[in-house]
Amino acid sequence: MDASATTAPCADDRVAVVGAGIMGRGIARAFATAGARVTLLDTDLERAGAGLDVLRADLARSARRDASLDVDGVLGRIRPSGDLDAVGEATAVIEAVPEDLDLKRSLFGRLADAAPADALLATNTSALPITAIAAAADEPQRVVGLHFFNPVHRMPLVEVVAGLATAEDVVTTARELCERAGKTTVRVADRPGFVTSRINVLIGNEAFHMLTEGVATADEIDIALTRGLNHPMGPFELVDLVGLDTRLSVLRQLHDSLDDRFRPDPTLVSLVQAGRLGRKTGHGVYRYDSDGARIPGSGVRPGGAR
Repeated sequence: MDASATTAPCADDRVAVVGAGIMGRGIARAFATAGARVTLLDTDLERAGAGLDVLRADLARSARRDASLDVDGVLGRIRPSGDLDAVGEATAVIEAVPEDLDLKRSLFGRLADAAPADALLATNTSALPITAIAAAADEPQRVVGLHFFNPVHRMPLVEVVAGLATAEDVVTTARELCERAGKTTVRVADRPGFVTSRINVLIGNEAFHMLTEGVATADEIDIALTRGLNHPMGPFELVDLVGLDTRLSVLRQLHDSLDDRFRPDPTLVSLVQAGRLGRKTGHGVYRYDSDGARIPGSGVRPGGAR
């Protein structure tokens, strides 16, 4: 697809992404690649600009593998902003700030006033209740959940989550928007963990249990699931990509709302306490060099962190 063409699927979409972290950058990239005009917002212009700089480097790396990627075209459709009023020009607003319910609720109280009355309002979350987030807006029927997956430009699925008050036409609009960006959508009820997070964290937590018990090394568990069960990534590779702190937060939310199946494994808790959060810190279950490549033999050993 030539994302610069006037026939690009999202050419008429103006998407404001609030939060220039890893998920916000990925969402901005996905829509800009599909032809949308994107505003990437953060708490100030410097943070938004820094997020765009990281995205520029990510795109440059991708272009070395895919010569057809129009890096300048994608970047030309993204503008950084530190002003929340910039959402006033959007046809869709997608919040992608950290997984903190109070933070998201506080933001949606402001977004609903700043965005156009007919703009889609969406929250990107992997586990937080959409109904509780939407309740902070004056018109909760306008708010829908969109669970994108990391890395957004490679992962085709988006879970579209309808809260208790979400209007049916809002769900339809959200699905159509994501599908124009090349995503597959599934509609999911607003229940703890939706579909994917609920299953995925169980697999990942069980992998940590096996590591803690000494069943196998982290490398061997990853190999077993990729080669034996055909998973595209091992559970420890995935948790290092997602962030151990993010995974721990989701587990704690599900443990509180469901049952002891989701009690976080102590090795995971210890790694987060030690600041070993995965690729973003250069050290999680595995260590990574300055180029982000995994260092062979660096995995957490059976029985706990080393």
